[in-house]
Amino acid sequence: MSVVARLISGSAASWAQIGVGLVTQIALVPVYLVYWDVRTYGIWLAIQALVSVISMLDFGHQTFLGYEFLRLGTGNRAELSRYLCSGIVVGVIIGVAQIILLAAFHITGSLSLILGESSDPDPDLLYSAGIVLVLQSIAWLIVSGISGLLTRVLTPFGYFPRVAWWGFAYAIVIALAPLLAVVLGADLLVTGIAAACASVAYSIPLYYDLFALLRKEKIAFSRPSWKLGYSNFLHSLALFGKSLFENIRQQGARLVLAPISGAAGLAAFSTMRTGANVALQGLNTITNPLMPDLIRFLHQRDQIKSEAAFGTIWIVVMGLMCPGVVILQAFVEPFYTLWTRGKIPFDPLLFAVLSLGVLVYAVIQPAIAVVIGNNMLKPQLGLSGLAAIIVIVGIFALVPSFGILGAGISLLVSEVAISVGYLIFAKEWLRNNSLFWPRKAFGLAVSSVFIASTSLGSLIWFPWLKWLILPVSMLLIAWNVLRYWRILPAFATEHARRFVGKIPGLKLFIS
Repeated sequence: MSVVARLISGSAASWAQIGVGLVTQIALVPVYLVYWDVRTYGIWLAIQALVSVISMLDFGHQTFLGYEFLRLGTGNRAELSRYLCSGIVVGVIIGVAQIILLAAFHITGSLSLILGESSDPDPDLLYSAGIVLVLQSIAWLIVSGISGLLTRVLTPFGYFPRVAWWGFAYAIVIALAPLLAVVLGADLLVTGIAAACASVAYSIPLYYDLFALLRKEKIAFSRPSWKLGYSNFLHSLALFGKSLFENIRQQGARLVLAPISGAAGLAAFSTMRTGANVALQGLNTITNPLMPDLIRFLHQRDQIKSEAAFGTIWIVVMGLMCPGVVILQAFVEPFYTLWTRGKIPFDPLLFAVLSLGVLVYAVIQPAIAVVIGNNMLKPQLGLSGLAAIIVIVGIFALVPSFGILGAGISLLVSEVAISVGYLIFAKEWLRNNSLFWPRKAFGLAVSSVFIASTSLGSLIWFPWLKWLILPVSMLLIAWNVLRYWRILPAFATEHARRFVGKIPGLKLFIS
């Protein structure tokens, strides 16, 4: 499968997963509330959240090893096997520790405090919640604890799209299994058992496929190294710390915002961020499938192909995201009012600030890919910590004066700060490895973000000129994209043509 085909297939699978997630979040909630009371549904959601938090340590370990597998590449299967088997041992230990921890919560009775049920606890409901938590953690170990490493070791061999489609199937399973149980009259305990059993059943064909691919690529299981496994685990703690800081930045912002702005302000801020969150997920559908090939190009010291990979991201930012946020800003308000039934007022300036934060994050993605893909742990940890501090301090400083707009400004400032940091570290790595940062291409990409931000401001301050601002901004963005296209190397433009040619209905425009 070619790079373009892998990118399209991987992106399609990622978009499909996003679709399942959106349906689960929006369409299935009323179904649950028909059969369960709000309290039971709230505990079900709290269980999922707690399992996600507890599994962050294991996920950080898997992520670190995933980039180590990319660094080792396809030419060193013996070392891949050693890293894999050592990682599996550590992963099993982490998984067992998670099960013991959650079981301890259940046995000691501290679960009521963790789930927010300490004021008026329901013993039967809490007992069921404890059993479900333990079952969910066991299912995590079986389904994700080991397979997560197997899928990552296969990624350097071009199997990211295949793995992504397995992820899509899993998203359907974990959405439908508990839903069907609830519709059939199951309580919390039976629903948890059904969800865990469905997950384990899903893992059977998954493991069959993964083992077949491992045999095909001649990745054998070897004697694990405790020293290597322990060393990799210690290094992965930096990614665990980064995840904690990211959670503080995202979820902690809500916790800090709630007492300052009140529940209504928090609801408005969270609702306004929905569009930005979807845009970020959409961006990841491009960057994640591209990452294995980008890391391979970087390790091969291939400047042209690395620039082509960077260019794929920037052309999406310039050609789709920049005009997209401007058009959305111009027309979103009536749809937003309809969606929220007029209960949450629309703040055009906050919406624009959040959209601009997404563009800043998007345009710096190539630099982030260089840092993350090469497991540069200290910069990741330091920059994530800096971003969390900026957001929390900014909320305390700005929200009392500017309302929830202050929280949006804090997020934007944090994005700009870490973008500068990632750019510095990426340039340094490239320079030390006989590569260079494509300054001109990056400058044009940043120019598109500047044009979009100016257009957003114009739409806010001069709304009566909307039908003049829109075509002018679209022309400026199109002109900038054309300038960018002209400086791309031939390999990159051919890569882009093949990419567009694979999209139904667009082949006529490039023939």
